[in-house]
Amino acid sequence: MFKLVLATCLIVTATSYGQSEKPRVFKAVRSPEIAADHRATLRIFAPNAKKVELVMFSERKEMTKDDKGVWSFTTAVLEPDIYDYSFLVDGLQLGDPGNPMMKPTVTGGAESLLYIPGPKTLSWEENPVPHGILHRVRFDSKIIGEPRDFIVYTPPGFSTQAKTTYPTLYLLHGVMETETSWTNPGRANVILDNLLAQKKAKPMLIVMPLGYACVNPADGVGDILSGRTNNKKDFETLFQSITQEIQPVVEKNFRASSKRPDRAIAGLSMGGAQALHIGLAHPDHYGDVASFSGGFIMYGSADAWFKDVDLKKPLPRLTITCGTEDFLIGSNRFVKTWLKGKQIPFTEKETPGAHTWPVWRRNLTDYLPTLFR
Repeated sequence: MFKLVLATCLIVTATSYGQSEKPRVFKAVRSPEIAADHRATLRIFAPNAKKVELVMFSERKEMTKDDKGVWSFTTAVLEPDIYDYSFLVDGLQLGDPGNPMMKPTVTGGAESLLYIPGPKTLSWEENPVPHGILHRVRFDSKIIGEPRDFIVYTPPGFSTQAKTTYPTLYLLHGVMETETSWTNPGRANVILDNLLAQKKAKPMLIVMPLGYACVNPADGVGDILSGRTNNKKDFETLFQSITQEIQPVVEKNFRASSKRPDRAIAGLSMGGAQALHIGLAHPDHYGDVASFSGGFIMYGSADAWFKDVDLKKPLPRLTITCGTEDFLIGSNRFVKTWLKGKQIPFTEKETPGAHTWPVWRRNLTDYLPTLFR
């Protein structure tokens, strides 16, 4: 069962009992407003609200109300990037109705995206270069038990008639996210477009599935967040859906190579934990695995989690990254210590930053050029 959430904006109202009363027309509120020094003023019209807060950088900031019922907050100077935020209006979390840039969430609704433009040398900035194409594919998942979508990026010049086959990166999102997250706030398609134009990466497909193993994830995500799910079983179910349902479609319709060295899997947060599990539990399937800010707290004990895995088999190349201010940095360091204790080689990198998209965009920018060499 799917939920369709419709966001409506009422701009004109009239009463049925007072036809002589003039309709009320609300002026649009400008938000966000970016100053020359990269401070951003965010606004929302909520004349009857008693308290409005800006939720940004995992913090709440009280907003100020003017005599017209408009609440506002001006940030400090921000580095060029894309930041997610929302408003808390008397306890109700809302996106910015004045901002068309948004990130859908799996439970419905969306968070807004604050875009601070920067130099074209930034990997996520659009440039006048050849662009790949994003394809949305819908399929009936028998394994999960409901219709699902996944997104496929094909590089510039891609043709189903060509004899060339392409390597494929399967890219997984985090909890509360959707299959659109890596192309919306993540800008994966823009990043790869730029890297290909600079000849820093090989042409490849990127496949982005919905990463939940439960029916109706809008309801099931609460069980994931509260720890009421069997994560290991769910990760295996996701692996089966990817390999038995999604991968055959990609290989048949998008000229994807079927060779192990030409397949990689990576993800952020929950998706990072899924990718590492799949890479170690099924080492014959992927040649490369990466975790960005992996949600390894979902494992519990690594020894118990991987007790049935044959770690003596040839393993994929592993990459593990995390921000030093990320709340998951402790569990990431624990897993890295566990890998070292098992003498499993991997590439590691810790960078400044928290559990945010600015970190993951940079992670992906660094990772893509290392693939399929």
